[in-house]
Amino acid sequence: MKLIKDVTNRLATQHAVLVSVDTAQGSVPREPGAWMAVFPDAVLGTVGGGHLELQAIEEARRRLAGANGDPVLRYPLGPSLGQCCGGVVHLRYERLTDADAPRLAQRLQGPETPLALFGGGHVGRALVNVLGTLPFAVTWIDSRDEIFPPAVPDNVRCEHSDPVQAAVADLAPHSRVLVMSFSHAEDLDVVAACLRRLRERGDLAYVGLIGSKTKWATFRHRLEERGFRKQELAQVTCPIGIPGIAGKQPEVIAVAVAAQLLQGPLS
Repeated sequence: MKLIKDVTNRLATQHAVLVSVDTAQGSVPREPGAWMAVFPDAVLGTVGGGHLELQAIEEARRRLAGANGDPVLRYPLGPSLGQCCGGVVHLRYERLTDADAPRLAQRLQGPETPLALFGGGHVGRALVNVLGTLPFAVTWIDSRDEIFPPAVPDNVRCEHSDPVQAAVADLAPHSRVLVMSFSHAEDLDVVAACLRRLRERGDLAYVGLIGSKTKWATFRHRLEERGFRKQELAQVTCPIGIPGIAGKQPEVIAVAVAAQLLQGPLS
């Protein structure tokens, strides 16, 4: 992720203190593992904002100036902090130098959920921009090699596949799959390939197809003609995106779809 790269690049010239959520009980702003890197003149990342974060930044800069302290400090999120969350956060403080940069990237990255995005059109591009900020490892697939932009987020890998559905066999286990190619014929072939993989291996966590209820009714009939049963077709989500968002702009669709993906547990 760009944020982690910014941290490691800064460590080449400045020391920092890494502040991370060690443990948390009750209602708290961020989960264990959340972090921020505090430099003398910058803060990258967040442990939740508010007075908690302001006190953590002050403590981190005190340690950057040479002060000592316990590695983990306890913060009750009550009146003394001006926050009414009601939980308790334990923050860990660790001094960082340029020697820590090589191992830091892997440590801060955290797990990423595999996701395959079929289609490099307007919605696909908008989705890549959104997914680039989220904990997904994205494989972006299209049958047109020239469709991909010259620069993509760090967690996105571009793959040319012709025929496009051939890429389904090599997807990482438990991938989420989004299907939105430039052609309905390609969409149908990709969905069919996903259903065959689900029949054989059962290891795709989500298969989503862009389109209307009318499009899905047509696809459902054609897939039944290819031998897929109703129980198998029920594994496909179409339309995609959380309900209640009516906008059709690519960026609006991208946000709705990303929100739906985040509703399930990530792994």
